[in-house]
Amino acid sequence: MLNKFFKLDENKTSVKVEVIAGFTTFITLAYILILNPQILSEPYAIMGDAAMAEKIYNGVFIGTCLGAFIGTFLCAVYAKVPFAQAPGMGLNAFFAYTVVLGMGYSYQQALVIVLISGLLFIFITAVGLREAIIRAIPQCIKSAITPGIGLFITIIGLKNAGLVVGSDATLVTMLNFAAWREEGVTPEQLNAIFCSVVALIGLIVIAVLSYKKVTASILIGIVVATLIGIPLGVTRLSAFKFDLVGQVSDFFEVSFFKLDFVGLFQGDNIIETIFTVVMLVISFSLVNMFDSIGTLFGAAKQAGLVDKNGEVHHMKQALLSDAVSTAAGALVGTSTVTTMVESSAGVGAGGRTGLTSLTTSLLFVAAILLAPFVGIVPMAATAPALIFVGMGMLGSIKDVDFDDISNALPSFCTVIFMPFTYSIANGIAMGLITFCLVKLLLGKVKEIKVLTWIVAIVFILRYAFMAM
Repeated sequence: MLNKFFKLDENKTSVKVEVIAGFTTFITLAYILILNPQILSEPYAIMGDAAMAEKIYNGVFIGTCLGAFIGTFLCAVYAKVPFAQAPGMGLNAFFAYTVVLGMGYSYQQALVIVLISGLLFIFITAVGLREAIIRAIPQCIKSAITPGIGLFITIIGLKNAGLVVGSDATLVTMLNFAAWREEGVTPEQLNAIFCSVVALIGLIVIAVLSYKKVTASILIGIVVATLIGIPLGVTRLSAFKFDLVGQVSDFFEVSFFKLDFVGLFQGDNIIETIFTVVMLVISFSLVNMFDSIGTLFGAAKQAGLVDKNGEVHHMKQALLSDAVSTAAGALVGTSTVTTMVESSAGVGAGGRTGLTSLTTSLLFVAAILLAPFVGIVPMAATAPALIFVGMGMLGSIKDVDFDDISNALPSFCTVIFMPFTYSIANGIAMGLITFCLVKLLLGKVKEIKVLTWIVAIVFILRYAFMAM
C-alpha cells in the first residue's frame, strides 16, 4: 500500500530508507521544538512577566509540534514530497523581538498578523501567482540557490557546533580551542570546546559511514555524537523533564485559537494602525515566500525532483501545503510555519517521497509526549548533519554560469547573501535586483520578464521602508 501510494519503486527507494530519512529530518529539526518556545516567550520574560512567559512557552511548544505536524503531513499526503515544515527561524525572532517586544503588540495580536499572511499565501498560491513568481526567477539565480543554501545550512551547523563564533574585530572567527590552557578559564569556555569536539567527531563519523554507503549514516552520526556528549557534559540528561498536563492546560489557555483581532486594530488612529498591520503582513509574507521558494527548489534539486524544464515536481501542492500550514500554525499558537532548510538532511539520507515527510510528521506529534527525550539531543550532535549536507549541496556550484558576467554577478550575490545575511530570501532578492540592473545597463532588457521586474522592485521598496 505504501509502495503504491508513494511510488517507492518508481523513485528507486524503499520503506526502510524513507523512514530513516524521516527520522533524520526530525532529529535535525528537533532544536526548533526547544528554540521556538524560548524565542516567542522571551519578550514576556524580558518585560518581567515570568508567569505569562512560562504559559506561552508551554503553549508554543505544543503549537510548534502541531503546526509542524500539519505542514509536514500535507507535504506527505497531498504534495508527496520529502520536505518538512516547521516555524521558521528568523521569522519567529521578528515575531518576538520586533512585533511583540519592539512594537508593543501582544503574543495573541501578533498571531493575527501571521494568520492574515497565511490566508494571503493561500490565495496567491491558489491562483498560481507563487508558481508564476518561481518561473520568473532567472535560470542563473535558480542554479545558485542550491549551493547558496548549502553554505547557509553549513554556517548554521558551524554556529550550532560552536566552531564559528562572533568577533568584534573580524565579524566571525574560529573557536579558541586553546582556551583550556588559559588562567581563569570558565566552565562555559570548556563546554564550548567540548561541544565543538563532539560536533567534529559526529561529522567524521557521518563522512566515514557515508563513504561506506551506510544508509543511516547521518542518523547514526547524530546518535553517536549525542552519546559521546554525555560524559563530556554536552548532552545533559538533567534536561529530561515531563509535565504534559501543565503544558496542555497552558496551550488551551493562551495559544489554541486565542487570536486577538479586536486588540490588534484598536488605536487612536485607525488608518495608521491598519497601515502598520499591512506593512507587517507584507514583511512576513515576502520573507516567508522566498525562504520557502528557495528551500523548496534547493532541496528538490538535491532530491532529483526537478524536471528538465527546471520545474519542481508537485510544486503547487508543496506551496499550498506551506500556505495552509502558516494559517493553521497561527491558530494553534505559533509563528510562521514554512518549508525548512533542514529537510535537506533527510534528502541527503535518501528521502525521495512523501513517506519521508509522513514519518517526520508523526514524530512531531509524538514529540508532545517524547519532549524529554528530544530535549536531551544537543545542537552539537545535530550540527554535523547540517554541515555534511551543506557540503553536498555546494557541489552544484558547477551548474552556475560564470562565463557571462551578467549572469555570474546575480548568481554570486544569490550564493553569498544567503549565508552572510542568514537569509535565503535576502540571497534571492539580491540576485534578482542585481540581475535586473546589470541586464538593464547592458541593454539586455528583453531577457528580463515583467514579473521579475515587479518582484525586484517590491524587494527594493521593502529594504528601503521596512526594517527587519
